[in-house]
Amino acid sequence: MSESVSLSGSLRVHDNTWLFRDISLSLHDEGWTCLLGPSGVGKTTVLRLLAGLETHGDFTGSIRTGSGSSMPECAYMAQQDLLFPWLNVLENVKLGARLRGEPVNADKAIEIISMVGLSNHSHKRPRELSGGMRQRVALARTLMEERDLVLLDEPFSALDARTRAEMQELAHELLQHRTVLLVTHDPGEAARLGDKIYILNEQGLEQVEAKKQAQIAPADGDETMRRQSFLLRQLRERVS
Repeated sequence: MSESVSLSGSLRVHDNTWLFRDISLSLHDEGWTCLLGPSGVGKTTVLRLLAGLETHGDFTGSIRTGSGSSMPECAYMAQQDLLFPWLNVLENVKLGARLRGEPVNADKAIEIISMVGLSNHSHKRPRELSGGMRQRVALARTLMEERDLVLLDEPFSALDARTRAEMQELAHELLQHRTVLLVTHDPGEAARLGDKIYILNEQGLEQVEAKKQAQIAPADGDETMRRQSFLLRQLRERVS
């Protein structure tokens, strides 16, 4: 069962400058939290802190769960696909369980590969795939992990518009009842997926909207367009 997760604090990089200071981020329990903002302000660093990965900086602050229990294990999808070049698509999708020495659910892997539209490519190695196909493999590998906390760093950025919309819908469906943090530059993506939306920039972190969505918003719906326009205005105001 997923639970809320929060991060608060500051991070100083090794040249003794602040990447961000005094931020406070709360992830939506069993829902999608979206983190918007320009490049270079620390969005990926926030993900890496939550994942327990190296950030090449000094973090002062705290990361907590709502119950005060230890941090849940997470599934993490980086901006790069990080596929193993000597493994084919199916082997890459099954990789997490293999590395942990756990039984591999091959049927589930095959099903998820089919869902992301790569059934005819499951035997291919990464060098034989386009950038968008590789990103879909990385998404399938993330969806394969049954983790309460899911951290996604621009997971749909290399996809064409139609495939991007389809993969957003698939991820939303398969990650129900999980706590998800999505880093994105795209206000339209946040408008579709976000239950809670934050903007991070050089001035700090600010929550700009919270609205629980049981279903993913239609890509061309009036409410989606309204939210997208609102978020775009917020982004522009915070860099002016």
